[in-house]
Amino acid sequence: MEIKLVGVVGCGQMGGGIAQVSAQAGYQVIVAEINEALLNKGLAAINSSLSKAVEKERITPQDKEATISRIKGTTSMKDFGNCDLVIEAAVENLELKKKTFAELDSVCPKHAILATNTSSLSIIEMAMTTRRPDKVLGMHFFNPPPLMKLLEVGRTVATSEETLEIIRNFGQSLGKTVITAPDSPGFIVNRLMVPQVFSAIRMLESRMATKEDIDNGMMLGLNHPIGPLAVADLVGLDTFYYIGNAMYDEFKDPQFAPPILLEKMVTAGWLGRKTGKGFYDYK
Repeated sequence: MEIKLVGVVGCGQMGGGIAQVSAQAGYQVIVAEINEALLNKGLAAINSSLSKAVEKERITPQDKEATISRIKGTTSMKDFGNCDLVIEAAVENLELKKKTFAELDSVCPKHAILATNTSSLSIIEMAMTTRRPDKVLGMHFFNPPPLMKLLEVGRTVATSEETLEIIRNFGQSLGKTVITAPDSPGFIVNRLMVPQVFSAIRMLESRMATKEDIDNGMMLGLNHPIGPLAVADLVGLDTFYYIGNAMYDEFKDPQFAPPILLEKMVTAGWLGRKTGKGFYDYK
């Protein structure tokens, strides 16, 4: 099957980035949001991202206009009726995602592949709300999708080899390196990263070190481009909190249990860059 039309559910930080990178690769894209205000905000963010790419001479002004021309915004899921692939990028809430997949299954053509950008939730539970579990899998992009080179594909027990191969090829067409992980909380990358970030938060919580020393230690001592606390702010503290809880619920391993400080910051609404305050102040 050839993928020509890509649908994206959600035009936030991740959904907008997925829409952008797909359109830049030459695909026609339909991106949906729950209302016009959020849709316009997301489309404006895509335009801003492309403008920055022009300023940095990564793309030409013509490339930008061509990319924008391939993206159509909508507030109706019915507009996914002709899509060959739909990627769900809603918030990390399993019940919401299951409802979304059931709706997509009723709207999308029988050949369409349905994917989720989840970083921690059960893909098979989403798949079983559809009549096509063999055509459902995870496509975990990394933030920001236009710049990050990895695509983590999550395969369920029901995902067919044909679906897996089509998505591997699609990911490569976006310029991504594709790795394959089982449908298990955290997949590969977060299974490694979450304990590291939580360890950094616990070090800060116990006053063993300052946030600056923790992040500088990882950047200058291990050559990481960004420290673990800054990573948490970039991804979103609420996202790390949800991922950690999902992994702890599954494995009952203390290394995945969210630190108390993280829980309190999420309760306070200090979610990182997207709210202007996390471990660092972005206002």
